[in-house]
Amino acid sequence: MTKLLSMNRRHFLQASAAGALAMTPGLLSGRAMAQTALTIGFIYVGPKDDYGYNQAHAEGAAAVKAMPGITVVEEENVPETVDVQKTMESMINLDGATLLFPTSFGYFDPHMLAMAAKYPDIQFRHCGGLWQEGKNPMNTGSYFGYIGQGQYLNGIAAGYASKSKKIGFVAAKPIPQVLQNINSFLLGARSVDPAITCQVIFTGEWSLAVKEAEATNALVDQGADVITCHVDSPKVVVETAAGRGAFVCGYHANQSPLAPEKYLTGAEWAWGNVYIDFVKKAQAGEKLGNFVRGGLKDGFVKMSPLGPAVSAEARTKFEAVHAEIMSGKFSVFKGPMKDNKGNVIVAADKALAEDAIELESMDYLVEGVVGSTA
Repeated sequence: MTKLLSMNRRHFLQASAAGALAMTPGLLSGRAMAQTALTIGFIYVGPKDDYGYNQAHAEGAAAVKAMPGITVVEEENVPETVDVQKTMESMINLDGATLLFPTSFGYFDPHMLAMAAKYPDIQFRHCGGLWQEGKNPMNTGSYFGYIGQGQYLNGIAAGYASKSKKIGFVAAKPIPQVLQNINSFLLGARSVDPAITCQVIFTGEWSLAVKEAEATNALVDQGADVITCHVDSPKVVVETAAGRGAFVCGYHANQSPLAPEKYLTGAEWAWGNVYIDFVKKAQAGEKLGNFVRGGLKDGFVKMSPLGPAVSAEARTKFEAVHAEIMSGKFSVFKGPMKDNKGNVIVAADKALAEDAIELESMDYLVEGVVGSTA
């Protein structure tokens, strides 16, 4: 059924008579954002049950479905190609969607921007940090969370669990959001033991199971005894690491069912809170934010429950730092801090706020991170 729906959506414009369902100026006025009944579209690059990035967004969409007056349309396994444009267009034309959430990184440019220009009465919000004021249309925007706070807490759990003083990170691509997570993970671990180092392997793709398994095995072979990741679906990393006897820290969603004895905790998205807020504003006819950010205390991020392998000492430290983050008085990136090339990146008396531009454009790995490509 999903495959058939995908085919119908993506070939909708080609299969229809030319122009028969084309939008005309003013047609969307009857679907004004201020009305109570709204149709919301969610688009995923992978399956909704991937134990990762897509599942986290699908869980958010499920929260929206429970809202009165809301119809949710979804499509999974949509590649970051012109296919996503066809999906967005059919959601607008076939389903009457007036607010779309194309969730994957590669959907933004050129695909979402092209649809936003074609349908100026439709609102588009993209997950990530790509929207720029003055450059991108005002009917578009971005939302993201400070999940590095969660990776710092992952690092604390990892720091107590590691016996080898070596932890590992399987990463997709060296973009700022990924580098933040790698750095945060090590900094959390080093708050427990400054001698800990982190080996990172970049696979080059958001979802590539074979390379993810190879990278995980390579990290364990090099002595890493706690592994985490930033890939679309951590399932392969979690199961491979646990199968090799390593502890794991999760990402995106709760992967504890995959490795109940080896899962320490995980940095999860709480997209339901974010999506509900967007939809409530749309129902009320209020302006939607174009650059929306938040962390643990804002309800954008949450932590998986601590697993049975987490010691009492680790639990005490974890909970104390978690409370400090929730109070808004904690900074992950505080000086003195150097990158792994020896350059000072944060002075001794300085700290970087979570919304600092330096974090949005982070291009370095901190001291103690060793990087390589798979």
